[in-house]
Amino acid sequence: MAEIQRLRCTVDTDDNYNLYDEQWDINVLTGALKMFFRELKEPVFTFRLYPRFIEAVKKESRKEKVSAFRSAVADLPRCNHATLKLLFQHLRRVMEASHKNRMQPQNIGIVFGPTLLWQQDSGEGLAVQTMLQNRIVEFILIEYTELFN
Repeated sequence: MAEIQRLRCTVDTDDNYNLYDEQWDINVLTGALKMFFRELKEPVFTFRLYPRFIEAVKKESRKEKVSAFRSAVADLPRCNHATLKLLFQHLRRVMEASHKNRMQPQNIGIVFGPTLLWQQDSGEGLAVQTMLQNRIVEFILIEYTELFN
């Protein structure tokens, strides 16, 4: 955690920081990225669209899911859409190297689900909500091309 805070301080104060510097290993970079998203006042998926993503992931057929997700993704604010498109493009590259890093879609969902979307009010069923958040990230990873192109 200290290394993540050090990276954060460097990024905040030094315009000439270099993320390729050997001092920043992959775990520090990933931790800093997750911390950035967790500390946002509103998740990238937005509070307003959260229920639509939850409903989309509950759809029975792939076709229904893709349609519901595509609609929700299209309704994201422009900067949120661009951020998620770039992030998921990167996470797909991570997923494609799963034979080396063990980061299959399910594992990426576990890592990034609760980081990228959460309810405004905690409400009931935290475990169920977390599982659905994970599945949302997993589905978007798998169907990235259908949803963002």
